[in-house]
Amino acid sequence: MADILEYYRRGGEQTRLGAGAGLLEALRTRDILARYLPAPPASVLDVGGATGAYAGALATGGYRVHVVDPVPEHVERAGTVPGVTAEVGDARRLRQPDASVDAVLLLGPLYHLLERADRVTSWREAARVLRPGGVVFAATISRFASLHDGFVRGHYADPRFRPIVDRALDTGVHRNTEPGRGFFTDAYFHRPEEPVDEAREAGLAVDRVLAVEGSLWQLGDRLSELLADPDSIRLVLDQLRRVEAEPSLLGASSHLITVAHRHADR
Repeated sequence: MADILEYYRRGGEQTRLGAGAGLLEALRTRDILARYLPAPPASVLDVGGATGAYAGALATGGYRVHVVDPVPEHVERAGTVPGVTAEVGDARRLRQPDASVDAVLLLGPLYHLLERADRVTSWREAARVLRPGGVVFAATISRFASLHDGFVRGHYADPRFRPIVDRALDTGVHRNTEPGRGFFTDAYFHRPEEPVDEAREAGLAVDRVLAVEGSLWQLGDRLSELLADPDSIRLVLDQLRRVEAEPSLLGASSHLITVAHRHADR
């Protein structure tokens, strides 16, 4: 956990979603939330909400949003976002009461819980704090993301990178402990079917699994050109909606979002 906290304390989450593949991730995530969240003024618990990139937009739209994040620097910044409250916390041990919120966002915690039991515990905590019928959105990183990203970013020039990819492909565990590393920290990379199994084990009903970026995140500089033009952004979003749930394309996306809900009678 210390390596993960050190990685995020570098401040990358303040800028990551502002350009290129990160911007595509943000645009698509906001699009998915806009379509499947309950209407405002619903209460949203943003677990792993970092500096409030999604929380701020939701608060502006009339939602009541509270951020929980393990990084104190993130919480401090999120707490300054208008309409957002924030606290330091752990997705596996939420302080919120049972059945107290309408929606839970897990747009980060499942990345960094390497043990399946911890991930299922986070799903269970989300289910516990949801009101009956409430919805949870959980982001996961694709099992194949580092393989593709290595070519997009030129990471294979570093001899330390391929063993990390090989281990992730074999086990899902992306372990990166080399000093001075320039790529992602310790993480778990899911196959598309895994978050479905985790959510169901936690007692949730799964509604859909959606590709966030599809394969377009691999376009490099061409992606930045597309996202610089409003008409192109609309085209990208329209076309990705058409194939977001296509099973044969899920693994090509860098991120997936699994949408599930708490049974209305529980």
